[in-house]
Amino acid sequence: MKKQLVTWAVCGGCLAALGLTVQVPMMTSTQKNAQKTETQAQSLVPEQGLRANYHFTVPDKWKNDPQRPIYLDGKYHYYYLYNRDYPNGNGTEWRHAVSSDLIHWEDQGVAIPKYTNRNGDPWSGSVVVDESGTAGFGKGALVAIVTQPSANGGRQEQFLWYSTDRGKTFKFYGDQPVLKNPGKKDFRDPKVVWDPRSRKWAMVLAEGTKVGFYESANLKDWRYTGDFRTDNIGLVECPDLFMMRADDGVYKWVLGVSANGISTGRPNTYAYWTGSFDGQEFMPDRPEPGWLDYGFDWYGAVTFEDGTDSDKTGHRYALAWMNNWSYANRTPTLKEGYNGMDSIVREIELRKSKEGEYRLVSKPVDALDESVVSRESFEPITVNGSRTLLASGDSYQLDADISWTAIKNVGFRLRESADGSRHADVGIYTEGGYAYVNRSYTGHPDLNGRYLESQAPFHPADNKAHLKILVDKTSIEVYVNDGSVVFSNLIFPERNDLGITLFAEGGTAVFSNLEIKHFK
Repeated sequence: MKKQLVTWAVCGGCLAALGLTVQVPMMTSTQKNAQKTETQAQSLVPEQGLRANYHFTVPDKWKNDPQRPIYLDGKYHYYYLYNRDYPNGNGTEWRHAVSSDLIHWEDQGVAIPKYTNRNGDPWSGSVVVDESGTAGFGKGALVAIVTQPSANGGRQEQFLWYSTDRGKTFKFYGDQPVLKNPGKKDFRDPKVVWDPRSRKWAMVLAEGTKVGFYESANLKDWRYTGDFRTDNIGLVECPDLFMMRADDGVYKWVLGVSANGISTGRPNTYAYWTGSFDGQEFMPDRPEPGWLDYGFDWYGAVTFEDGTDSDKTGHRYALAWMNNWSYANRTPTLKEGYNGMDSIVREIELRKSKEGEYRLVSKPVDALDESVVSRESFEPITVNGSRTLLASGDSYQLDADISWTAIKNVGFRLRESADGSRHADVGIYTEGGYAYVNRSYTGHPDLNGRYLESQAPFHPADNKAHLKILVDKTSIEVYVNDGSVVFSNLIFPERNDLGITLFAEGGTAVFSNLEIKHFK
Protein backbone atom coordinates (compact mmCIF):
# COMPACT_ATOMS: atom_id res chain seq x y z
CA MET A 1 0.00 0.00 0.00
CA LYS A 2 1.03 3.56 -0.45
CA LYS A 3 2.81 5.27 2.42
CA GLN A 4 1.01 7.10 5.21
CA LEU A 5 0.91 10.86 4.72
CA VAL A 6 0.49 13.37 7.49
CA THR A 7 -1.68 15.60 5.28
CA TRP A 8 -4.37 12.88 5.12
CA ALA A 9 -5.93 14.30 1.98
CA VAL A 10 -6.45 11.26 -0.25
CA CYS A 11 -3.64 8.77 0.16
CA GLY A 12 -3.42 7.96 -3.55
CA GLY A 13 -4.39 4.34 -3.70
CA CYS A 14 -5.48 4.32 -0.07
CA LEU A 15 -9.01 5.27 -0.89
CA ALA A 16 -11.74 5.98 1.54
CA ALA A 17 -14.52 3.98 2.79
CA LEU A 18 -15.67 0.55 3.30
CA GLY A 19 -18.54 -0.78 1.26
CA LEU A 20 -21.57 -2.73 2.36
CA THR A 21 -23.17 -5.81 0.97
CA VAL A 22 -26.62 -4.23 1.24
CA GLN A 23 -27.66 -0.61 0.78
CA VAL A 24 -27.46 1.21 4.12
CA PRO A 25 -30.04 3.96 4.75
CA MET A 26 -29.15 7.49 5.70
CA MET A 27 -28.87 8.25 9.42
CA THR A 28 -32.11 8.74 11.26
CA SER A 29 -32.53 11.62 13.68
CA THR A 30 -32.11 9.14 16.52
CA GLN A 31 -28.80 7.99 15.06
CA LYS A 32 -27.66 11.59 14.66
CA ASN A 33 -28.44 12.27 18.30
CA ALA A 34 -26.59 9.11 19.27
CA GLN A 35 -23.63 10.26 17.20
CA LYS A 36 -23.63 13.62 18.97
CA THR A 37 -23.66 11.82 22.29
CA GLU A 38 -20.74 9.57 21.37
CA THR A 39 -18.75 12.51 20.05
CA GLN A 40 -19.14 14.25 23.39
CA ALA A 41 -18.24 11.01 25.17
CA GLN A 42 -14.98 10.78 23.25
CA SER A 43 -13.75 13.88 25.05
CA LEU A 44 -13.30 11.60 28.07
CA VAL A 45 -11.16 9.11 26.17
CA PRO A 46 -7.66 9.98 27.51
CA GLU A 47 -8.64 8.68 30.95
CA GLN A 48 -9.81 5.29 29.70
CA GLY A 49 -6.67 3.43 28.71
CA LEU A 50 -7.62 2.26 25.24
CA ARG A 51 -4.78 -0.11 24.38
CA ALA A 52 -6.18 -3.49 23.39
CA ASN A 53 -5.75 -6.47 25.69
CA TYR A 54 -5.17 -9.23 23.14
CA HIS A 55 -4.78 -7.49 19.77
CA PHE A 56 -1.45 -6.37 18.35
CA THR A 57 -0.97 -2.61 18.72
CA VAL A 58 1.92 -0.42 17.64
CA PRO A 59 4.18 0.50 20.60
CA ASP A 60 3.95 4.20 19.74
CA LYS A 61 3.21 6.64 16.94
CA TRP A 62 1.70 5.02 13.81
CA LYS A 63 1.23 1.74 11.96
CA ASN A 64 -0.70 0.68 8.91
CA ASP A 65 0.00 -2.16 6.43
CA PRO A 66 1.00 -5.58 7.76
CA GLN A 67 3.67 -7.35 5.74
CA ARG A 68 3.30 -11.11 5.35
CA PRO A 69 4.88 -12.87 8.36
CA ILE A 70 7.44 -15.61 7.83
CA TYR A 71 8.37 -18.47 10.16
CA LEU A 72 12.05 -18.67 11.08
CA ASP A 73 13.96 -20.21 13.98
CA GLY A 74 10.81 -21.20 15.85
CA LYS A 75 9.12 -17.80 15.64
CA TYR A 76 6.91 -15.80 13.32
CA HIS A 77 8.66 -12.67 12.09
CA TYR A 78 6.24 -9.87 11.40
CA TYR A 79 7.09 -6.58 9.69
CA TYR A 80 4.71 -3.66 9.35
CA LEU A 81 4.68 -0.08 8.09
CA TYR A 82 5.62 2.27 10.92
CA ASN A 83 6.10 6.05 11.13
CA ARG A 84 8.29 7.15 14.03
CA ASP A 85 7.61 10.82 13.24
CA TYR A 86 3.81 10.66 13.32
CA PRO A 87 1.93 12.96 13.38
CA ASN A 88 4.54 15.61 12.55
CA GLY A 89 6.49 13.94 9.75
CA ASN A 90 5.98 11.76 6.70
CA GLY A 91 7.30 8.42 5.64
CA THR A 92 7.07 4.78 6.66
CA GLU A 93 9.65 2.14 7.53
CA TRP A 94 9.49 -1.55 8.38
CA ARG A 95 9.23 -2.28 12.10
CA HIS A 96 9.74 -5.84 13.30
CA ALA A 97 8.04 -8.02 15.92
CA VAL A 98 8.28 -11.75 16.70
CA SER A 99 5.92 -14.30 18.22
CA SER A 100 5.80 -18.01 18.86
CA ASP A 101 1.99 -18.20 19.23
CA LEU A 102 0.61 -15.33 17.05
CA ILE A 103 -0.95 -13.72 20.14
CA HIS A 104 1.97 -12.38 22.19
CA TRP A 105 4.47 -10.25 20.26
CA GLU A 106 7.93 -8.94 21.15
CA ASP A 107 9.06 -5.71 19.53
CA GLN A 108 12.38 -5.90 17.66
CA GLY A 109 12.65 -2.30 16.48
CA VAL A 110 13.05 -1.01 12.93
CA ALA A 111 14.50 -3.44 10.39
CA ILE A 112 14.25 -1.34 7.22
CA PRO A 113 14.66 2.38 8.03
CA LYS A 114 13.22 5.20 5.95
CA TYR A 115 15.09 7.81 3.94
CA THR A 116 18.40 5.97 4.02
CA ASN A 117 18.85 6.13 0.24
CA ARG A 118 17.87 8.36 -2.66
CA ASN A 119 14.69 6.39 -3.29
CA GLY A 120 12.92 7.50 -0.14
CA ASP A 121 10.92 5.44 2.28
CA PRO A 122 9.90 1.76 2.00
CA TRP A 123 6.23 1.04 1.42
CA SER A 124 4.59 -2.38 1.31
CA GLY A 125 6.18 -5.51 -0.14
CA SER A 126 6.99 -9.02 1.01
CA VAL A 127 9.78 -11.07 2.55
CA VAL A 128 10.81 -14.55 1.48
CA VAL A 129 13.36 -16.98 2.87
CA ASP A 130 15.72 -17.76 -0.01
CA GLU A 131 16.46 -21.30 1.10
CA SER A 132 18.71 -22.23 -1.82
CA GLY A 133 20.34 -18.82 -2.21
CA THR A 134 18.92 -17.99 -5.66
CA ALA A 135 19.61 -14.27 -5.18
CA GLY A 136 23.28 -14.75 -4.36
CA PHE A 137 23.19 -13.61 -0.73
CA GLY A 138 23.68 -17.08 0.68
CA LYS A 139 21.38 -19.96 1.51
CA GLY A 140 18.66 -18.97 3.95
CA ALA A 141 19.06 -15.23 3.40
CA LEU A 142 15.93 -13.14 3.75
CA VAL A 143 15.00 -11.12 0.68
CA ALA A 144 12.42 -8.35 0.70
CA ILE A 145 10.99 -6.90 -2.50
CA VAL A 146 9.65 -3.48 -1.53
CA THR A 147 7.91 -0.59 -3.27
CA GLN A 148 9.69 2.74 -2.98
CA PRO A 149 8.89 6.09 -4.64
CA SER A 150 12.13 6.10 -6.56
CA ALA A 151 14.37 9.00 -7.52
CA ASN A 152 13.03 8.44 -11.03
CA GLY A 153 10.43 11.20 -10.75
CA GLY A 154 8.83 9.66 -7.68
CA ARG A 155 7.58 6.63 -9.59
CA GLN A 156 6.52 3.59 -7.64
CA GLU A 157 9.17 0.96 -8.37
CA GLN A 158 10.29 -2.29 -6.77
CA PHE A 159 13.59 -2.47 -4.90
CA LEU A 160 15.43 -5.29 -3.17
CA TRP A 161 16.57 -5.38 0.44
CA TYR A 162 18.25 -8.41 2.01
CA SER A 163 19.13 -9.70 5.45
CA THR A 164 21.91 -12.06 6.46
CA ASP A 165 21.29 -11.76 10.22
CA ARG A 166 17.99 -13.70 10.33
CA GLY A 167 15.78 -10.69 9.69
CA LYS A 168 17.05 -8.29 12.34
CA THR A 169 18.36 -5.75 9.82
CA PHE A 170 18.19 -5.39 6.03
CA LYS A 171 20.68 -3.96 3.58
CA PHE A 172 19.81 -1.99 0.48
CA TYR A 173 20.71 -3.65 -2.84
CA GLY A 174 21.64 -0.74 -5.09
CA ASP A 175 19.87 2.43 -6.20
CA GLN A 176 18.30 0.83 -9.25
CA PRO A 177 14.97 -0.99 -9.04
CA VAL A 178 14.77 -4.71 -9.69
CA LEU A 179 11.47 -3.97 -11.42
CA LYS A 180 11.14 -0.61 -13.14
CA ASN A 181 7.87 1.21 -13.52
CA PRO A 182 6.77 1.02 -17.18
CA GLY A 183 4.90 4.31 -16.88
CA LYS A 184 1.98 3.43 -14.61
CA LYS A 185 0.54 5.63 -11.86
CA ASP A 186 -0.10 2.69 -9.53
CA PHE A 187 2.62 0.05 -9.46
CA ARG A 188 3.13 -1.27 -5.94
CA ASP A 189 2.76 -3.83 -3.13
CA PRO A 190 4.73 -6.80 -4.54
CA LYS A 191 3.86 -10.20 -3.12
CA VAL A 192 6.43 -12.90 -3.95
CA VAL A 193 5.90 -16.67 -3.76
CA TRP A 194 7.89 -19.70 -4.85
CA ASP A 195 6.25 -21.73 -7.62
CA PRO A 196 7.52 -25.31 -7.20
CA ARG A 197 6.35 -26.44 -10.64
CA SER A 198 8.30 -23.88 -12.64
CA ARG A 199 10.98 -23.66 -9.96
CA LYS A 200 10.84 -19.88 -10.21
CA TRP A 201 9.69 -16.99 -8.08
CA ALA A 202 6.31 -15.50 -8.96
CA MET A 203 5.25 -11.94 -8.10
CA VAL A 204 1.84 -10.30 -8.06
CA LEU A 205 1.71 -6.51 -8.18
CA ALA A 206 -1.11 -3.99 -7.70
CA GLU A 207 -1.50 -1.96 -10.89
CA GLY A 208 -4.59 0.21 -10.60
CA THR A 209 -7.63 -1.99 -11.14
CA LYS A 210 -5.61 -5.02 -12.23
CA VAL A 211 -3.01 -7.38 -10.82
CA GLY A 212 0.21 -7.90 -12.78
CA PHE A 213 2.14 -11.20 -12.79
CA TYR A 214 5.92 -11.50 -13.03
CA GLU A 215 8.49 -14.28 -12.77
CA SER A 216 12.15 -14.48 -11.77
CA ALA A 217 14.78 -17.14 -11.20
CA ASN A 218 16.89 -15.01 -8.84
CA LEU A 219 14.65 -12.31 -7.28
CA LYS A 220 16.64 -9.67 -9.14
CA ASP A 221 15.57 -9.99 -12.76
CA TRP A 222 11.80 -9.95 -13.32
CA ARG A 223 9.77 -10.65 -16.45
CA TYR A 224 6.13 -9.73 -17.04
CA THR A 225 3.93 -12.75 -17.80
CA GLY A 226 0.32 -11.54 -17.67
CA ASP A 227 -2.36 -9.81 -15.65
CA PHE A 228 -5.75 -10.25 -14.00
CA ARG A 229 -8.31 -7.50 -14.47
CA THR A 230 -10.84 -6.79 -11.74
CA ASP A 231 -14.28 -5.26 -12.22
CA ASN A 232 -16.33 -2.91 -10.04
CA ILE A 233 -14.15 -3.10 -6.93
CA GLY A 234 -12.16 0.08 -7.46
CA LEU A 235 -8.42 0.45 -7.01
CA VAL A 236 -6.75 -2.72 -5.76
CA GLU A 237 -3.83 -2.90 -3.32
CA CYS A 238 -1.79 -5.47 -1.40
CA PRO A 239 -2.35 -8.48 -3.71
CA ASP A 240 -1.97 -12.03 -2.42
CA LEU A 241 -1.41 -15.41 -4.09
CA PHE A 242 -1.32 -18.88 -2.54
CA MET A 243 -2.39 -22.49 -3.00
CA MET A 244 -4.84 -24.31 -0.72
CA ARG A 245 -6.31 -27.81 -0.52
CA ALA A 246 -10.08 -27.69 -0.07
CA ASP A 247 -12.05 -29.97 2.25
CA ASP A 248 -12.89 -32.22 -0.73
CA GLY A 249 -9.19 -32.73 -1.54
CA VAL A 250 -9.13 -30.43 -4.57
CA TYR A 251 -6.20 -28.00 -4.82
CA LYS A 252 -6.97 -24.40 -5.74
CA TRP A 253 -4.93 -21.27 -6.18
CA VAL A 254 -6.35 -18.20 -4.45
CA LEU A 255 -5.77 -14.64 -5.66
CA GLY A 256 -6.61 -11.91 -3.15
CA VAL A 257 -6.56 -8.10 -3.13
CA SER A 258 -7.49 -5.28 -0.80
CA ALA A 259 -10.28 -3.57 -2.69
CA ASN A 260 -12.78 -0.74 -2.48
CA GLY A 261 -16.19 -2.10 -3.40
CA ILE A 262 -18.26 0.73 -1.90
CA SER A 263 -19.56 2.05 -5.22
CA THR A 264 -21.22 -1.29 -5.95
CA GLY A 265 -22.41 -2.02 -2.41
CA ARG A 266 -19.56 -4.36 -1.46
CA PRO A 267 -17.00 -4.28 1.34
CA ASN A 268 -13.72 -2.42 1.33
CA THR A 269 -11.67 -5.31 2.68
CA TYR A 270 -10.15 -8.45 1.13
CA ALA A 271 -11.64 -9.72 -2.12
CA TYR A 272 -10.52 -13.10 -3.45
CA TRP A 273 -10.99 -15.53 -6.29
CA THR A 274 -10.30 -19.26 -6.45
CA GLY A 275 -8.94 -20.71 -9.66
CA SER A 276 -5.81 -22.02 -11.35
CA PHE A 277 -2.36 -20.55 -11.82
CA ASP A 278 0.04 -21.87 -14.47
CA GLY A 279 3.06 -19.92 -13.23
CA GLN A 280 2.31 -16.99 -15.50
CA GLU A 281 -1.40 -16.16 -15.36
CA PHE A 282 -4.38 -16.73 -13.06
CA MET A 283 -7.69 -18.14 -14.33
CA PRO A 284 -10.63 -17.64 -11.92
CA ASP A 285 -13.38 -20.17 -11.34
CA ARG A 286 -15.94 -17.37 -11.48
CA PRO A 287 -15.77 -13.62 -12.18
CA GLU A 288 -17.34 -12.46 -8.92
CA PRO A 289 -15.03 -12.37 -5.90
CA GLY A 290 -15.67 -13.66 -2.41
CA TRP A 291 -14.95 -11.44 0.60
CA LEU A 292 -12.95 -12.50 3.63
CA ASP A 293 -14.47 -9.79 5.84
CA TYR A 294 -17.61 -7.61 5.74
CA GLY A 295 -16.66 -5.10 8.43
CA PHE A 296 -15.35 -1.57 8.14
CA ASP A 297 -11.86 -2.17 9.53
CA TRP A 298 -10.02 -5.09 7.89
CA TYR A 299 -7.71 -3.64 5.24
CA GLY A 300 -4.26 -4.37 3.81
CA ALA A 301 -4.71 -8.02 4.79
CA VAL A 302 -2.02 -10.67 4.42
CA THR A 303 -2.19 -14.45 4.61
CA PHE A 304 0.72 -16.70 5.55
CA GLU A 305 1.71 -20.31 6.15
CA ASP A 306 1.57 -22.24 9.39
CA GLY A 307 5.26 -22.59 10.12
CA THR A 308 4.75 -25.51 12.52
CA ASP A 309 2.79 -27.75 10.13
CA SER A 310 4.44 -29.74 7.34
CA ASP A 311 1.18 -29.49 5.39
CA LYS A 312 1.25 -25.95 4.01
CA THR A 313 -1.98 -26.14 2.02
CA GLY A 314 -4.61 -27.45 4.47
CA HIS A 315 -4.94 -24.10 6.25
CA ARG A 316 -3.31 -20.68 6.48
CA TYR A 317 -3.36 -17.69 8.78
CA ALA A 318 -4.56 -14.15 8.03
CA LEU A 319 -4.46 -10.74 9.69
CA ALA A 320 -5.23 -7.18 8.66
CA TRP A 321 -4.87 -3.55 9.69
CA MET A 322 -7.90 -2.58 11.80
CA ASN A 323 -8.59 0.89 10.50
CA ASN A 324 -10.11 2.68 7.53
CA TRP A 325 -8.59 5.47 5.44
CA SER A 326 -11.86 7.41 5.77
CA TYR A 327 -11.10 8.15 9.42
CA ALA A 328 -7.63 6.77 10.07
CA ASN A 329 -6.46 9.95 11.81
CA ARG A 330 -9.50 10.20 14.09
CA THR A 331 -9.00 7.23 16.37
CA PRO A 332 -9.04 8.37 20.03
CA THR A 333 -5.88 6.38 20.78
CA LEU A 334 -4.01 9.33 19.26
CA LYS A 335 -4.46 11.05 22.61
CA GLU A 336 -2.54 8.19 24.21
CA GLY A 337 0.42 8.51 21.82
CA TYR A 338 -0.26 5.74 19.30
CA ASN A 339 -2.46 4.94 16.34
CA GLY A 340 -2.56 1.44 14.90
CA MET A 341 -3.96 -1.99 15.69
CA ASP A 342 -4.28 -5.29 13.86
CA SER A 343 -7.10 -7.78 13.81
CA ILE A 344 -6.72 -11.01 15.70
CA VAL A 345 -4.85 -13.62 13.66
CA ARG A 346 -7.39 -15.98 12.15
CA GLU A 347 -7.02 -19.43 10.63
CA ILE A 348 -8.53 -19.84 7.17
CA GLU A 349 -9.58 -22.98 5.30
CA LEU A 350 -11.02 -23.59 1.85
CA ARG A 351 -14.37 -25.38 1.69
CA LYS A 352 -16.71 -26.40 -1.09
CA SER A 353 -20.22 -25.02 -0.62
CA LYS A 354 -23.52 -26.75 -1.33
CA GLU A 355 -23.68 -24.71 -4.53
CA GLY A 356 -20.34 -26.14 -5.65
CA GLU A 357 -18.31 -22.99 -5.10
CA TYR A 358 -15.07 -22.87 -3.12
CA ARG A 359 -15.07 -20.39 -0.24
CA LEU A 360 -12.64 -19.38 2.48
CA VAL A 361 -13.88 -19.74 6.05
CA SER A 362 -12.28 -18.28 9.17
CA LYS A 363 -11.86 -18.96 12.86
CA PRO A 364 -9.74 -17.29 15.58
CA VAL A 365 -6.31 -18.83 16.02
CA ASP A 366 -6.39 -21.66 18.58
CA ALA A 367 -3.68 -20.09 20.74
CA LEU A 368 -6.14 -17.42 21.82
CA ASP A 369 -7.59 -19.95 24.28
CA GLU A 370 -4.34 -19.81 26.24
CA SER A 371 -5.19 -16.26 27.29
CA VAL A 372 -8.54 -17.24 28.81
CA VAL A 373 -8.63 -16.55 32.56
CA SER A 374 -12.25 -17.47 33.33
CA ARG A 375 -15.33 -18.94 31.70
CA GLU A 376 -19.06 -18.47 32.20
CA SER A 377 -21.61 -20.95 30.83
CA PHE A 378 -25.37 -20.51 30.76
CA GLU A 379 -28.36 -22.78 30.49
CA PRO A 380 -30.59 -22.15 27.43
CA ILE A 381 -32.28 -18.76 27.67
CA THR A 382 -35.60 -18.00 26.00
CA VAL A 383 -36.00 -14.35 25.02
CA ASN A 384 -38.95 -12.35 23.74
CA GLY A 385 -37.90 -8.75 24.12
CA SER A 386 -34.58 -8.46 25.95
CA ARG A 387 -32.66 -9.97 28.82
CA THR A 388 -29.49 -8.59 30.37
CA LEU A 389 -26.90 -11.06 31.64
CA LEU A 390 -25.17 -10.74 34.97
CA ALA A 391 -21.91 -11.22 33.06
CA SER A 392 -20.00 -8.20 31.78
CA GLY A 393 -16.59 -7.21 30.47
CA ASP A 394 -14.47 -5.43 27.87
CA SER A 395 -12.25 -8.32 26.76
CA TYR A 396 -13.85 -11.65 25.97
CA GLN A 397 -15.10 -14.20 23.46
CA LEU A 398 -18.82 -14.95 23.38
CA ASP A 399 -20.26 -18.05 21.67
CA ALA A 400 -23.94 -18.82 21.22
CA ASP A 401 -26.38 -20.83 19.13
CA ILE A 402 -29.57 -18.90 18.40
CA SER A 403 -32.74 -20.53 17.12
CA TRP A 404 -36.24 -19.23 16.37
CA THR A 405 -39.47 -20.11 14.61
CA ALA A 406 -40.51 -16.66 13.42
CA ILE A 407 -38.63 -13.49 14.28
CA LYS A 408 -37.69 -10.08 12.91
CA ASN A 409 -34.43 -9.20 14.59
CA VAL A 410 -32.29 -11.14 17.07
CA GLY A 411 -28.85 -10.85 18.64
CA PHE A 412 -26.73 -9.14 21.30
CA ARG A 413 -26.19 -5.64 22.62
CA LEU A 414 -22.55 -5.48 23.75
CA ARG A 415 -20.50 -2.93 25.70
CA GLU A 416 -23.86 -1.65 26.92
CA SER A 417 -24.20 1.25 29.34
CA ALA A 418 -26.09 0.81 32.61
CA ASP A 419 -29.03 2.84 31.32
CA GLY A 420 -29.11 0.96 28.00
CA SER A 421 -28.59 4.05 25.87
CA ARG A 422 -25.14 3.08 24.55
CA HIS A 423 -24.26 -0.27 23.00
CA ALA A 424 -22.83 -2.06 19.95
CA ASP A 425 -25.29 -4.46 18.31
CA VAL A 426 -24.58 -7.81 16.66
CA GLY A 427 -27.46 -9.68 15.14
CA ILE A 428 -29.50 -11.25 12.37
CA TYR A 429 -32.19 -9.16 10.67
CA THR A 430 -34.30 -11.90 9.15
CA GLU A 431 -36.73 -9.60 7.34
CA GLY A 432 -33.86 -8.02 5.44
CA GLY A 433 -31.94 -11.27 5.02
CA TYR A 434 -28.67 -10.10 6.49
CA ALA A 435 -26.37 -10.34 9.48
CA TYR A 436 -24.99 -7.09 10.84
CA VAL A 437 -22.81 -5.20 13.29
CA ASN A 438 -24.13 -1.77 14.26
CA ARG A 439 -21.99 0.74 16.12
CA SER A 440 -24.35 3.73 15.87
CA TYR A 441 -25.03 3.84 19.59
CA THR A 442 -21.49 3.63 20.93
CA GLY A 443 -18.24 5.49 20.37
CA HIS A 444 -16.72 5.03 16.93
CA PRO A 445 -14.25 6.93 14.74
CA ASP A 446 -16.56 7.71 11.80
CA LEU A 447 -17.82 11.19 12.59
CA ASN A 448 -19.41 11.51 9.12
CA GLY A 449 -21.92 8.81 10.00
CA ARG A 450 -21.43 6.87 6.79
CA TYR A 451 -20.17 3.62 8.27
CA LEU A 452 -22.41 2.75 11.14
CA GLU A 453 -23.81 -0.65 10.24
CA SER A 454 -21.90 -3.29 8.30
CA GLN A 455 -24.00 -6.01 6.70
CA ALA A 456 -23.58 -9.35 4.97
CA PRO A 457 -26.12 -11.67 3.31
CA PHE A 458 -27.76 -14.20 5.61
CA HIS A 459 -30.27 -16.84 4.57
CA PRO A 460 -32.59 -17.35 7.57
CA ALA A 461 -34.41 -20.38 6.17
CA ASP A 462 -32.83 -22.70 8.77
CA ASN A 463 -34.13 -20.48 11.59
CA LYS A 464 -30.84 -20.65 13.42
CA ALA A 465 -27.38 -19.11 13.58
CA HIS A 466 -24.14 -19.54 15.47
CA LEU A 467 -22.29 -16.39 16.55
CA LYS A 468 -18.71 -16.21 17.81
CA ILE A 469 -17.94 -12.68 18.96
CA LEU A 470 -14.55 -11.32 20.01
CA VAL A 471 -14.75 -8.14 22.06
CA ASP A 472 -11.67 -6.14 23.02
CA LYS A 473 -11.39 -2.67 24.49
CA THR A 474 -11.68 -0.91 21.12
CA SER A 475 -12.87 -3.56 18.67
CA ILE A 476 -15.44 -6.18 17.88
CA GLU A 477 -14.97 -9.15 15.51
CA VAL A 478 -17.89 -11.44 14.68
CA TYR A 479 -17.76 -14.90 13.10
CA VAL A 480 -21.14 -16.06 11.76
CA ASN A 481 -21.90 -19.76 11.23
CA ASP A 482 -18.39 -21.12 11.67
CA GLY A 483 -16.72 -18.20 9.96
CA SER A 484 -18.45 -18.22 6.60
CA VAL A 485 -19.03 -14.51 7.27
CA VAL A 486 -16.80 -12.29 9.44
CA PHE A 487 -17.13 -8.65 10.53
CA SER A 488 -14.23 -6.60 11.95
CA ASN A 489 -15.04 -3.15 13.34
CA LEU A 490 -13.48 -0.56 15.60
CA ILE A 491 -15.57 0.71 18.50
CA PHE A 492 -14.71 3.15 21.29
CA PRO A 493 -17.19 2.64 24.15
CA GLU A 494 -17.05 4.53 27.39
CA ARG A 495 -14.96 2.85 30.04
CA ASN A 496 -17.79 1.59 32.21
CA ASP A 497 -20.03 0.39 29.38
CA LEU A 498 -19.60 -3.33 29.99
CA GLY A 499 -23.09 -4.85 29.81
CA ILE A 500 -24.29 -7.78 27.67
CA THR A 501 -27.95 -8.01 26.66
CA LEU A 502 -29.77 -10.63 24.57
CA PHE A 503 -32.64 -9.37 22.40
CA ALA A 504 -35.38 -10.84 20.21
CA GLU A 505 -37.77 -8.59 18.31
CA GLY A 506 -40.93 -9.75 16.57
CA GLY A 507 -40.85 -13.24 18.05
CA THR A 508 -39.15 -15.60 20.49
CA ALA A 509 -35.60 -16.90 20.28
CA VAL A 510 -33.66 -19.47 22.27
CA PHE A 511 -30.01 -18.76 23.09
CA SER A 512 -28.24 -22.05 23.81
CA ASN A 513 -24.64 -23.22 24.29
CA LEU A 514 -23.96 -19.69 25.52
CA GLU A 515 -20.42 -19.31 26.85
CA ILE A 516 -18.25 -16.32 27.64
CA LYS A 517 -14.45 -16.65 27.86
CA HIS A 518 -12.77 -13.72 29.58
CA PHE A 519 -9.22 -12.79 28.52
CA LYS A 520 -6.36 -11.30 30.46
